[in-house]
Amino acid sequence: MQAAAATVRVVDHPLVQHKLTLLRQRERSTKGFRQILNEIGMLLAYEVTRDLPLESVTIETPIQSMEAPQIAGKKLVLAPILRAGVGFLDGMLSLVPSARVAHVGLYRDPETLEAVEYYFKAPSDLVDRTVLVLDPMLATANSAVAAINLLKQRGAQDLRFVCLLAAPEGIARLQAAHPDVPVWTAAIDSHLNDHGYIVPGLGDAGDRMYGTR
Repeated sequence: MQAAAATVRVVDHPLVQHKLTLLRQRERSTKGFRQILNEIGMLLAYEVTRDLPLESVTIETPIQSMEAPQIAGKKLVLAPILRAGVGFLDGMLSLVPSARVAHVGLYRDPETLEAVEYYFKAPSDLVDRTVLVLDPMLATANSAVAAINLLKQRGAQDLRFVCLLAAPEGIARLQAAHPDVPVWTAAIDSHLNDHGYIVPGLGDAGDRMYGTR
């Protein structure tokens, strides 16, 4: 029997919502877009790691020994989908500097909108790690599904998808393909247009981050 669809969590923290509004603005500079995307990445990392397991360890403070909590198990893996997913990476690494990084290189065929793989590199022991799949936009979900397919083939079992914006069509597609993967997003927008862009959205996140077209 197929597992129930995973949860979609909309991060409605005021700072996240404020910074998302700044990103949506057409006149936002490349530098400003990149900086704010980095900041939102850090804020989303707080939310998506909220339920990581803790274990008690004995430490020595300057005063005495004590039992204190620390994150249990192996380190996180951050898996940005190239290229726009890299916009989240520095902010998240500043919060979790010991995390491992997997790179998933995919581009969207302009005619079919299907994801085409061109690069994949990941740690060998994904089975023992929580993997955060990063991409600012969950539009058609073709790239998200392809990335998660690759990570699961490498052994990943605990995956979480993190994005800025999601379209209802993308959520439905991702949940149909990977009902075990929960989604964290800052907003769920109205729909996709004929070119597969989120409406009202914020345009192409990769182009706006790198100043390309």
